[in-house]
Amino acid sequence: MDPASQDINLNSPNKGLGVDRSDSLSDVPVEGAVGNPANPLPPGLTEEEAEELRTELTKVEEEINTLRQVLSAKERHATELKRKLGLSPLNELKQNLSKSWQDVQTSNAYKKTQETLSQAGQKTSAALNSMGSVIKKGLGDMRNSPTFKSFEDKMGNLKYKVVGPRGNGDAVNSPTDSTPTQENPPF
Repeated sequence: MDPASQDINLNSPNKGLGVDRSDSLSDVPVEGAVGNPANPLPPGLTEEEAEELRTELTKVEEEINTLRQVLSAKERHATELKRKLGLSPLNELKQNLSKSWQDVQTSNAYKKTQETLSQAGQKTSAALNSMGSVIKKGLGDMRNSPTFKSFEDKMGNLKYKVVGPRGNGDAVNSPTDSTPTQENPPF
């Protein structure tokens, strides 16, 4: 048995058999061959039409690649121009945010919201002012009441007993002073 004539495909039904295959090579399909394309032709399409479409597809794909290269070159050129002008991506972002904020401020929804919040702020301010006036009046009334006057007198008497007959501007010696006075014995 000639080793060249043996089938080396282990899954082949002819494996290990001495089959002469020299005349059967013409039956083996070859991918991409004109008579036997990798994909079967769609119904109603002739071989010439398919070949024409393949050629056109190749041309279109080449054009796409060329356009990608041109676009890439244009983007690099634009980046270089921006760099020369001092336009950084951060500056562009700031400009975009500024424009977006202007667009928001000119929108009807923003204007209505701003107006509503302004009115609410005015009403809240007025309510707080009136509440402050009521509290101030209430504290004034309370201070003029006989109960508060009596409490104030008692606190004044207690202060007099604790501090003594000094005025408000006189300094009080602290217990840590080194020279005790007669008014403040160290005991």
